[in-house]
Parts: sequence; C-alpha cells; structure tokens
Amino acid sequence: MSNRLRYGMVGGGPGAFIGDAHRKAINIDNTAHLVAGCFSRTLEKTKEQGALLGISSDRCYANYSEMAQKEASREDGIDFVVVVTPNNTHYEICKAFLEAGIHVACDKPLVTDSRQAEELKAIADEKGLLFMVTYTYVGHVTSKYIRDLISNGEIGTIRTVMAEYPQGWLYNENDDGGKQGAWRCDPSQSGKVNCLGDLGTHVENAVAAMTGLKVKRVLAKMDVVVPGRVLDDNDQILVEYENGATGINWTSQFAIGCDNSLRVRIYGSKGTILWFQERCEEVTLIREDGISQVIRRGNGAISQAAGKYSRLPAGHTEGWLESMANLYDSFAECVSAMKQGTFDSGLIDYPTIEEGIAGLKYVEACLESNEKGNVWVEV
Repeated sequence: MSNRLRYGMVGGGPGAFIGDAHRKAINIDNTAHLVAGCFSRTLEKTKEQGALLGISSDRCYANYSEMAQKEASREDGIDFVVVVTPNNTHYEICKAFLEAGIHVACDKPLVTDSRQAEELKAIADEKGLLFMVTYTYVGHVTSKYIRDLISNGEIGTIRTVMAEYPQGWLYNENDDGGKQGAWRCDPSQSGKVNCLGDLGTHVENAVAAMTGLKVKRVLAKMDVVVPGRVLDDNDQILVEYENGATGINWTSQFAIGCDNSLRVRIYGSKGTILWFQERCEEVTLIREDGISQVIRRGNGAISQAAGKYSRLPAGHTEGWLESMANLYDSFAECVSAMKQGTFDSGLIDYPTIEEGIAGLKYVEACLESNEKGNVWVEV
C-alpha cells in the first residue's frame, strides 16, 4: 500500500458512468488508490459515495477548492487528481489543483476554450506538473502498434485518412440520453459543441496519435438534425494535414445500429492500415503487393513498445477499460518518477495537455468554418 500513489477524484458521484470507469481502470494495475474526493455538488452525496468507496469522511469534501487546499497541505495528500465532471467545469477545477501543486488527469475535451487550456498549460509548466487528458482509445495496444508501424515507414508516406465515430444513442427526439446525454446536449454545460466535442475530439486525437499528422486546415459542415436539439449531432469535416495529406472525419449521434464505432483507415504510398475500435484486438495491414495481414494483440508480431501493455494471452480479450488503464500506467509511472527525482519526458506515453489543446483548436476551427458557410479555416 505504501508504494502506491494516492489520488483523488472530482465528479464520479452516484450513478455516474465515467467516474466509475476511471476508478476501475486505475484499479486494474493497482498503481494508485483513491483516498479523497468531491464526487457531487452536494456534500451528502459526496459522503454517500465516499462511504461506498471506503474513503474517510474527513477526506470527502464539500467543494473542489477545499479539496485542493486541504490535500495539498497534508503530508499524506493526493499525488494526483482525476477530473470527471461536465466540460464547463474543467477549467476552474484543474486550475485549482494545479495552483495547489497537484498533478492532473482530466477527461476530454480538456475545457471549452483553447485560451483556457493554454492558461492551464502555462500553470502546469511553471510548476513542473504533469497533465494527462484521457483520450482512452489511444491506450489500446493495437493503437500504439499502428503508431510504431507508421513511424517505421511500413506504409510509406500517408496520402489520406478516413476516420469516423458514429453512435446511435441520441437518435430519438423524445429521449435525451438520460443523465449522460442531457448535459452533453446542454450548451451551458457542454459548451458550443456536442457531437464534435464528445466524439470528434476522439477522432482528431486518434488520427494524430497513430499517424503523427498535424491538421493544417479544415472545412466543416456541422448539422443539428434531431428535432429539439440545439447543438450539433452530425459533423462532416474535410481535413488537410501539414504534410499535404487529406482526410475526412465523420461523427454522428443518431446513426442507428452504431454503438462506439470509431474506425480509422490510413492509406499510404506503400500500403494501408485499417483499425476498428469495436474489434480493438486487431490491426489489418495491406501491403502494396496486395497481401493482407490481420495482426492480433498478444502475439509476437506486435512491437515491443506496444506489446508491453498487454496483460493477457492472445484470445483473452482486452478492451476499453484496459486501454484506459494503459494511460494511467504511464501517467502513474511519470508521477512516481517525479516524486523520486528520476523523471524524463521520454517516459510519457499518454495524451498530454498539448494534445488536449490541439483538440480544442480543431473544434474551434470547425466551428468557424461552419459559421462562415463551410469554408476552409486554418487551425
């Protein structure tokens, strides 16, 4: 127990999906244990959740400001905080913990404004603190393997990328998706976007992480289709990358029959890579001679840098929780190295605040493009 890191959580109260998912992911490898929290807007619910999680009542806080200040002053205070609240609250919460000298892991999208994100980065840099944005899908072993394949030149120069993330859960105009959907559809909590912030940032990040490509400019058509909605629920984005490659990103929340259908197709001068999140154990590599290979996690073909994150033998499926756990493994390793004075930036293998900023600038450029009548806008 003494060797494990200590962490706290803001959000993730009774009935919350994503907070529970983060806790389970961290528990997979037992790298940190939860010792403090502000799980709800009311102290009563926070203490109720704290009791269920075995947290001492004196470390169940009425608000995040109190939590940041008191945990920073404790000899056994938290090493990092996990922020799993609606988008509009991320900035103030993250800022409070950074100013208190505490490392931060925040769910995506980082905040609702890139200027706020840049300010958080400046605070983190000034204080020498780590900041992770939990783009879960890039934690998959296969996602990391694709990164290695492309960096090693296996498919040559990337020419175009087709990426999509359709869901169907918000197709019904009479159903806002309950607790999880309601805040995403509410501009006062979600910001200026719904679908593009919730799904589109995953697409942008997945493509960037796998390929190393940086978006140069976008042409966006952002639609509000389901009656009664006020924020986008279907987005089609033309993308041009800095190396001259092109792409199309599509996200939707009313695609009936689609669950979490993140899919990336990468076409290069020497081959093609195909990846589907719902079959995350596999990568399809098609070479220029027409030979197609399906490479599965857990086997020797996977690169060592990616394969080190595997926990189970081939055929014993690893999925979304394990992918998030992989992010926390790297983050915890870096936090521990900071404590020991052995940290090196080469240890970082998780999405950083810079990637969170890139996602926000992508969203803002798409918004500008759409508002100006679907024109090209520099990112």
